[in-house]
Amino acid sequence: MEKRAVEKGISDIVGALADPIIVWPGGWGDTLPEWMKTAITMERLVMNMGALNGEEPTGTDTEACAYLYTAGLSFPLSHDWSQIYLYIAGVAMRWKKAELPEDITVASLEKHQMADLDRLKQWIYRQRTGARLESDRAERRQQKEEEAVKIKAVQPAPFDF
Repeated sequence: MEKRAVEKGISDIVGALADPIIVWPGGWGDTLPEWMKTAITMERLVMNMGALNGEEPTGTDTEACAYLYTAGLSFPLSHDWSQIYLYIAGVAMRWKKAELPEDITVASLEKHQMADLDRLKQWIYRQRTGARLESDRAERRQQKEEEAVKIKAVQPAPFDF
């Protein structure tokens, strides 16, 4: 069982560095600024450290900001999601060492908005880890198939008609 925990830890670290950034489908993902991509990686690493201490991992604040940024470029956000986006953008801007203009800054969210944000971050986490797990499964499947082909080449069937 310990081997499995080590493999999961390694997978989580690799995932923090290499998992895709989940964005709204529609082609706006390539417009994410570089500082945001770097912040997402750093926040994922911090999240992994928290998970080692028993915290429940979720998507990060900047991941949620990136998702809402691309969604907002695809369609108008509702009032609640606009408030959530402005709130989370203010949080994410700390990585750029900047602040949102005072007239659009949202300092806090209502309870239901915070619940929506939490659900979004959980969903983002499930999407990115699910993609990694599926990729790992496909890689293991391919290795098994390659091993089977090698074994068959070395050990041909005794009767081949």
